[in-house]
Amino acid sequence: MQILLAGLGLIILLLAGDALVRGAVNLSLRLGLPALIVSLTIVAFGTSAPELLIAIQAIMDGVPGLAMGNVVGSNTANVLLVLGVPAILSGLDTGTCETRRNYLYMVIATLLFIALAFGGVITWLQGLVLLGALAFILGSAFREARAHRKKTRMGAAEEAEVEGADPDMRWWKIGVFLALGLVGLPLGAHLLVDAATNIALHLGVSETVIGLTLVAVGTSLPELATTVMAAMRNQAEVAIGNVIGSNMFNLLAIIGVASFVGPIPVEPGILHFDIWVMLAASLLLVPFVFLKWHMGRIWGVILTGLYGLYIITLLGSQV
Repeated sequence: MQILLAGLGLIILLLAGDALVRGAVNLSLRLGLPALIVSLTIVAFGTSAPELLIAIQAIMDGVPGLAMGNVVGSNTANVLLVLGVPAILSGLDTGTCETRRNYLYMVIATLLFIALAFGGVITWLQGLVLLGALAFILGSAFREARAHRKKTRMGAAEEAEVEGADPDMRWWKIGVFLALGLVGLPLGAHLLVDAATNIALHLGVSETVIGLTLVAVGTSLPELATTVMAAMRNQAEVAIGNVIGSNMFNLLAIIGVASFVGPIPVEPGILHFDIWVMLAASLLLVPFVFLKWHMGRIWGVILTGLYGLYIITLLGSQV
């Protein structure tokens, strides 16, 4: 039964990911906004919803370490796995993606999170700092969107050439796509993570490893579904923007909001190893963001291989 539930969750995730990409891209057309802006807000929030739900539930259940492990592990998986898999399948043409500013925001958010984590525990005070940083970043994104609309009205016409986009899609249909995506992604992730966690607990795997690996991969599946669909539709900007936005939401919003439910301790193992792997994974995007390198199949294999090595190292440390 648990295996069947996991499979059902995966199917829901894939369908919801496709619906969310369609809705987000066409919403950007109707509003005259770049697809990147929408992916940094609506898509990122929708695909980060599972992490938020799990973080709050973990704190309420008295296992706050699971919340921290889930966020750190998810951010690592977002870069290495979520971008690696679609790169293997079809490649990601990052040459036309304008993500420098938002990527810098993501790196700054990561460094801020690490600095606060060295305090040993994330309380509501640190959470307030994280939420303040998120408010600043979102404000900057909306100002950029407003400037884009004032600068040109040609944005919608240019993005209408994106495969799968329909500039004449009705508002109600866009709303249906977004609703299906935003509801289906957390629902599918919940089914899959819950089933996978039960299986792992039955096998005697520790909660820390579950948070960093199984739960992290499970809650990253919405991002994976979204980026795979975006890559297949030649929408690299949505794929990259989704990962950048999701990572920022994970660190700033998820931990920020969850800290008001209860304090989140930072275990020594996460602080001394996993948090630095997360930062290193984020820095691997520098050549693709600033030098416009093409993320082809070879790079996809390298990224997923690095993630596999990370998982093996984690599991090996438990033996």
